[in-house]
Amino acid sequence: MSKALFKSTSVVAAMTLISRILGFVRDIAAANIFGATAAVDAFYIAFKIPNFMRSLFAEGSFSAAFIPTLAEYKQLRSTQEVQRFVAHITGVLGLILLLISIVGVLGSPWVVTLFAPGLDPYRFQLASEMLKITFPYLLLISLTALVGAILNCYGLFWVPAFTPALLNLCLIMTAFGITRYFRVPVEAQALGVLLAGFMQLGFQLPFLKQLGLLQKPRFKWHDPGVQKILTLMLPALFGSSIGQISLLLNTVFASFLVTGSITWLYYSDRLAYFPLGVFGVALMTVILPHLSRQYAAKTPQAFSSTVNWGLRCNLLIGIPASLTMLILSGPLIISLFHYGKFTLHDVLMTQRSVITYSIGLQAFMLIKVLSAAFYAQQDIRTPVRIGVITLVINMVFNVLLIIPLKHAGLALASSLSAWLNVVLLLQALKTRGIFQWQSGWFLFTVRLWFASMALSLFLYWAAASLPIWLQWHWQQRFLHLLWLGCTAILLYVSGLWISGLRFRDLKATP
Repeated sequence: MSKALFKSTSVVAAMTLISRILGFVRDIAAANIFGATAAVDAFYIAFKIPNFMRSLFAEGSFSAAFIPTLAEYKQLRSTQEVQRFVAHITGVLGLILLLISIVGVLGSPWVVTLFAPGLDPYRFQLASEMLKITFPYLLLISLTALVGAILNCYGLFWVPAFTPALLNLCLIMTAFGITRYFRVPVEAQALGVLLAGFMQLGFQLPFLKQLGLLQKPRFKWHDPGVQKILTLMLPALFGSSIGQISLLLNTVFASFLVTGSITWLYYSDRLAYFPLGVFGVALMTVILPHLSRQYAAKTPQAFSSTVNWGLRCNLLIGIPASLTMLILSGPLIISLFHYGKFTLHDVLMTQRSVITYSIGLQAFMLIKVLSAAFYAQQDIRTPVRIGVITLVINMVFNVLLIIPLKHAGLALASSLSAWLNVVLLLQALKTRGIFQWQSGWFLFTVRLWFASMALSLFLYWAAASLPIWLQWHWQQRFLHLLWLGCTAILLYVSGLWISGLRFRDLKATP
């Protein structure tokens, strides 16, 4: 089982890596062409709003409710019943999202006021105009997530994992191709977002047809499977997206800060959550259907073993990623973004929030696995209860930290509340008997600590000072980053091997 999980996770991570690399190309182009101006702040608000709602309706609550239910149908029902279920849920979800999209477009000024109340008139007007273009992306990307969830349940992991790359390609093309036709150049990006929604959905549909599950949507509200999903979704709308809600709160608070704060937080989020997007999400994508099948098959020992496996793999990637992001925050930002209109001041401001985000990176990755253990058993209430607690704490931290640390304090508040979320989720799993620690954790922790310390010492020693990075041309910057990255990976893996870690130590019990 471990080899199958590793293979699936590697496939998803590889496809996601392609998308994330294109995402960095997109961000480099945007930083160079648009900088960190008031208009860019407005675009990122117009982009974040449908993305946030997507995380609630699609990647968050819907996936948490839909994947275990579909796994149950696939395990216990006929092909015809699965086809009807897919047709009904597509019809119901599609109509709900269509109505929400219409309301969002017509009421864009009120939506912007709700999500970013501190904007000045110029940014407010621009954000409202661009939101009319970007809001329909919610409908398209949510249907894309529905199709992707089906493909994941049937083992076609690479297709949904590659799909986000199309968004990055669209934004790169619009940034270079059509900005000159717009009064405010960054408005071209809003059109790129909408175009990407059509391309992402269209890319996945042929694969759904190959499975025989490309069904004509039918609105059947009272279908038992649909009702079950809607019942599970209502609490999950909040609980499964606590991380996104924290980021949204950061945008709300940042709208009251100086111009550029929203953009600095956006680039910090993109950089600090790169490992989360590549590996954390990939691991949850693979592990949730697997845990759902184990729960349906009533094999609690295998279920607990899979959670242990997920946590260990998570830590193996998350700890060195967090340390690397913390130590190399400045060089990474300079190498990726310090071109064109992205000034040295923007670099230093972005670095502050990258550092505070990196403190919580491992926590956000762990939440993915821990939440999956609850969702697989169709227990949404526990993550919701914990989500409410951590969200309240996050708001308290925001108020306490925004004055001394400005936008970096908002990032630190998200990191601290994420660690609280991890502790409470683990405690709940242990208390309910869902999860038991397997043997070998102490030795695993010692080996991980040894390799991570070797990695950190090397990076501290080998990374040049910021003035040197600022003097280098982009070729020198990227070559030095490449050398640092390759050497650090080799040193980290060697440290794990020297300390005695082997593949068999990560095996999950079948």
